Amino acid sequence: MSSNLLGDEIEDILRSAFESADGELLIVDPSADVIESLVELGPAFEGDLPPLKLLADERLLKDVMDDFLVASSAADLVENGDLEIRSLAGDADNSLLVTGERVVAVVTAGDRVAGLTTEDEQFVETAFDTYSQRFEAADEYNLRTPAISRVRETMAASIGEGPRADFDTVLSSLETARGDGEGLDEVTITLLVAAKNDVLLYDISKWGEDVGIASKATFSRTKTRLEELGLIDTEKVPIDVGRPRLRLKLGDERLVGTDAAELASVAQSMIAS
Repeated sequence: MSSNLLGDEIEDILRSAFESADGELLIVDPSADVIESLVELGPAFEGDLPPLKLLADERLLKDVMDDFLVASSAADLVENGDLEIRSLAGDADNSLLVTGERVVAVVTAGDRVAGLTTEDEQFVETAFDTYSQRFEAADEYNLRTPAISRVRETMAASIGEGPRADFDTVLSSLETARGDGEGLDEVTITLLVAAKNDVLLYDISKWGEDVGIASKATFSRTKTRLEELGLIDTEKVPIDVGRPRLRLKLGDERLVGTDAAELASVAQSMIAS
């Protein structure tokens, strides 16, 4: 039995697993906190990231990946070839981190977390073979959210560096960006940033559809909702041929002049009121 891993944060356990893995790291039946920590730590890890294979309950995956902040970071890892995600068929007995050298059971108690570890060769070999086979037999999870690096790159190219910088600042001010209809999801955030920068609705919705954030129809519906709430306004911009296009503007004096770091909190308070 090797030394157990103790820490205040799940990241401590994951970082140790990354550092000690000599080959693939299987993450089996993790909690939401483990998944969120995994996709946050993965891009920031300074060493050689082991190939990550995430095998998780599909309902949990859907719930966790409804948060744009989590899903877009996970998509980055997937696109870079660092992470594979598959749906767990049935339950596992524990939440596990499994490599060819050791098995770690992740246990939380209050605000503490522990990794109960064994390096018993026979047990580790059996566990690694068992969950590797389950992973290979599992269905691939369809992560529809675009990678955050692609979102940033294409927004800068299509909409401008200013809106992209504001978009990053707004995201960094949020703990979650969930599409639950009540908070600030990725479409709402994008439209608010576009309005702050006087971007055309056509341009932001076309970019959003092309990059995979949402359809033009979803952008249009969300724009209408934000107009009804008084958060944004529009003005018509004539074009040479066809109907005038709409320029997005912030619609409330509480938002006009607000810097990007405070835009989300002010908008959220207005939506909730």
